[in-house]
Amino acid sequence: MRLLVACCYLVILLAGCAPPKEVAVIVERPPAPVEAAPIAIEEPAPPPSAAIAGRFDGGKMWTFDNPPLDYFEEAYGVRPDTAWFMRARLGALRFSSSCSASFVSSHGLILTNHHCARESIVDVSREEEDLLDEGFYAPVLADERKVHDLYVEQLVSISDVTSSIHSASRAVRGDNEKMQARRNKARQVEERMTSMARVRDSTLRVQVIELYNGGRYAAYTYRRYEDIRLVMAPENRMGYFGGDADNFTYPRYSLDMSFFRAYDADGNPVTGNNFFSWSTSGSREGDAVFVVGNPGSTNRSSTVAILEYARDYAIPQQIAALEERVGVLEAHLRAMPEGAEMATVRNSLFSMRNSIKASKGELAGLRDADLMARRLAAEENLRSDMAKVDSLEMEFGGIFQSLEELQRSRKAETSRAGAFLLFGTTAGSRVLTRALYGYYYDTLQRRGVFSPAELEEVRKDALAFDDYPPALEEALVAIRLRDLERALGPTDPTFRKVTGGLPIDSVASQLVATTAIADSAGYASLLDDGYLSSEDPTVEFINAIAPLYFTVTGQEQSFSNREELLKGHLSQVRFALYGAQTPPDASFSLRIADGVVQGYAYNGTKAPPYTTFYGLYNHYHAYRGVSEAWDLPEAWLMPPASFDMATPLNLVSTNDIAGGNSGSPLLNRELEIVGLIFDGNMESLPNTYLYSDVAGRAISVDARAILEALDDIYAADRLVREITHGRLAKADEGAETGGQ
Repeated sequence: MRLLVACCYLVILLAGCAPPKEVAVIVERPPAPVEAAPIAIEEPAPPPSAAIAGRFDGGKMWTFDNPPLDYFEEAYGVRPDTAWFMRARLGALRFSSSCSASFVSSHGLILTNHHCARESIVDVSREEEDLLDEGFYAPVLADERKVHDLYVEQLVSISDVTSSIHSASRAVRGDNEKMQARRNKARQVEERMTSMARVRDSTLRVQVIELYNGGRYAAYTYRRYEDIRLVMAPENRMGYFGGDADNFTYPRYSLDMSFFRAYDADGNPVTGNNFFSWSTSGSREGDAVFVVGNPGSTNRSSTVAILEYARDYAIPQQIAALEERVGVLEAHLRAMPEGAEMATVRNSLFSMRNSIKASKGELAGLRDADLMARRLAAEENLRSDMAKVDSLEMEFGGIFQSLEELQRSRKAETSRAGAFLLFGTTAGSRVLTRALYGYYYDTLQRRGVFSPAELEEVRKDALAFDDYPPALEEALVAIRLRDLERALGPTDPTFRKVTGGLPIDSVASQLVATTAIADSAGYASLLDDGYLSSEDPTVEFINAIAPLYFTVTGQEQSFSNREELLKGHLSQVRFALYGAQTPPDASFSLRIADGVVQGYAYNGTKAPPYTTFYGLYNHYHAYRGVSEAWDLPEAWLMPPASFDMATPLNLVSTNDIAGGNSGSPLLNRELEIVGLIFDGNMESLPNTYLYSDVAGRAISVDARAILEALDDIYAADRLVREITHGRLAKADEGAETGGQ
């Protein structure tokens, strides 16, 4: 999913800075120990008046170049060595741009979630196929289907480039200029290190990762695999059992898993020993478990003023915008016939519903007095400790006031910013998103600021959006026009210019009916011939709103740059006072998070650490005829006698995860697969702002359930043999695969 890509590109253009490219690393360093205290499962937070900051409020998403060895030893009686961390790092994968995954055999077999594979499943479906609903299994290598534009990345090594990036901003003044200088330097470092890395391996690329709000920067070298083929995916009803109602809940009964395979340049499965073995015995309650994956983002280092702005303005505004669009998609989905467009709309609806539920859970955390009191306690501790060091107080004493003033400025712009909320994302009209990309693409070409390769990446992103039905497009265009009217007023010059004084619905209908870019093929032709010089009606629309759009997004970019620099200064204060004992906020880069398998108290009872297939069937019968969310596929209605319904299906653990961890392996001490992360419970959503393991849990598919389903329901014998033995089944060894 490419949420906010076009919007970010245009902000970058306005600010005159380059986007942070994902490009590749070098020098291997042994892990450095971090001083830490023994772990214990948290007690419930004290009342606000007595709130105190906890040792792990900042979480447990440890980086691989700074793991807490002393803490691991004290908590679990194990002190992993360099080889252990290397195995954990090389077995893990970043799954395209949104999820995590892992190698589970020596021949490139990849395990991830079904919900991470949804777009890929639709992509490889052929005419008259509905693989999203029906599922897919390739009985031999030659039947595995190549997915267009899917890639996975393996972290090869890490090196610290902080001094190099920071040096670029010391000689310039101004927030925007400093951030621009850092981004430019990061881009130069990426290009230089990528060139060096590719001398020895053409699949390597370097990405500079910002950590601690820019307090530190690391160059991550990734090996990218670009020939990825779908091997197996269950039916959507199994991968998303319980639907939106069960999302972020537990107890849970979902088989949210899929298998892919990485191929080399010669069209053969990649080979190597960097994979996780499969535990056939699984885990037990109380076992130590580790999640290795790429959490997307957390916000545990922000000040209370920043969180209050998110609570009172940003998050409620985003939820309202998403809910309005979800209502439109739901109405149109009910009226749509089966087909490719329906699958596209369903995937968009899934993503938006997921975002809404996650945002509501995070908002509930920010409205919790105990959570905010603990965040305030941590902030007061930091202020007090900083005041005791004259040099720190002199240099950084005004940071908190500056951040408070910044949030007041943001509040003043909130209403106008609503005109463009979600603009240029997958949560809106494809016509208007394409218009925005077209404007940006043509502008870049005229200015000559991007290389041909970079321009091609923009073009590729612009063409990545599937078509929506015309009626749905009209409704989404109308929503955008109403956003403009609400934010600007009906008499605003920009609003009047785009509507011409006509009713909103009429304008939306006319625009969709006459534009050539509602069709992806027509859009590609216009993009190549010069979109802005065409006579397409969307050109007039985007030209009318572009000046205001640039003004609003440019202001927001300035706010963000200012906030990032100030938060980076706070990180410097924390380093000076406490060292790097707390891991940095998530940044969709590889982390290892420790925890234990453990149930929790909820709703007046206790959630068990494991659920079983018995619970799956109980839900099917309990909701039969009431909701399709708990329907079972035909293959599951009459399971064979060999199918063991007592097999653990889902489990919960105290691991610290976030969006982006979907598809991460859950590993035991020996780095064997015991589960597959696919969700967090509702109680874990406030962990975005403060980690707590009182009731917050990571939810996994149990490794034993995956084997049971593959063996007895799907008759996927070759997969069972491969993951339990770590290599291809004999029938596949030496097989010619060919292109798929």
